[in-house]
Amino acid sequence: MQEMKLKIAYYLTCFLLVFFIPMIASGFELDFPDKAVRETDASANTGGVKNASEEEPASRIAGGDAAAAETFTVRGDGKLHIYNETAGTVDELSLYDYTRGAIAAEMPPDFHLEALKAQGVASLSYALRRRQDALAAGEDYDFSADPEKRLGYTTEENARRDYGDSFEINWAKVTKAADEAVKYVMVYDGEPILAAYHAISTGMTESAENVWGGAVPYLVPAESGGDRLAPEYETTAVFSPEEVSAALVGAAPETKLPDDAGEWFSAPELTPSGYVSQIEAGGVYFTGVQVREALSLRSSAFSVSFAGGAFTFTVRGYGHGVGLSQRGADYMARQGADFRTILEHYYTGAALCLLELSG
Repeated sequence: MQEMKLKIAYYLTCFLLVFFIPMIASGFELDFPDKAVRETDASANTGGVKNASEEEPASRIAGGDAAAAETFTVRGDGKLHIYNETAGTVDELSLYDYTRGAIAAEMPPDFHLEALKAQGVASLSYALRRRQDALAAGEDYDFSADPEKRLGYTTEENARRDYGDSFEINWAKVTKAADEAVKYVMVYDGEPILAAYHAISTGMTESAENVWGGAVPYLVPAESGGDRLAPEYETTAVFSPEEVSAALVGAAPETKLPDDAGEWFSAPELTPSGYVSQIEAGGVYFTGVQVREALSLRSSAFSVSFAGGAFTFTVRGYGHGVGLSQRGADYMARQGADFRTILEHYYTGAALCLLELSG
């Protein structure tokens, strides 16, 4: 029985590495939010941020203030080896430099400080899980990223370019968040978690099983009502019948659409979180994820109507909907939640652990 459990765990891990992680690393599409999601929020409080100390990064990984029941030890040299997609090189980063760069790349600096910390811990947890799996498999690097395009993490030099005149205050705030975030890792069953995240949910996050086909115990639906207040929570995308036909047939060549475009789509079936589980078109049952990918929709939570010779997709949220919602995290922080509360809310059953280096 124990041997069978080990085999099941092994095959699930392989499934996640092959199918789940590439989606994460493209806003986890972890969903790395695009420029529209990074636009500033005028309500954010970015004032009064002091410059962080310039002590050695390794010394920051100790003595966290948030309560953590256990300690997770990072073995080896404590470095991340990341394939740089633009440069074609394998870059070596300290955990601190990666955490700070990931926060800067993945979340607007005018989000609440506690949300920035939560983002930092989530990104670092994902990186450590990938590092651990890569070491076990004897791979040449831990995972890939593109700091030039702010995919995965960015550098101080690139942040200076992107932040412009606001660099000093924004970088100081990101640094302050990283000072705390780098002390922690989210752990489930003794392992760093695959910390998926996205920009905006429907108001309830989605199960990993409904998106990638494999259940993950800590990536299950969580309430995220604050997302409904987010800018561009609901958007529309309009397509001609020719565009929709090309997209559907491209995704499934066996699709046979009737002459009347108004009859192309059935009513969608929804998951409990409000994402489309399946919708029939031209004799083919498409998943919501397939339609989203075919038409480049912001999420798979959509409804569709046909009028005036065009299809209108009304879309809620942004991203795959799994794990931490970035807008939801910002909302929770503004209601008084600290980063630990945010993380343990979105990653059900996972625990915040202190991080330490083995040598």
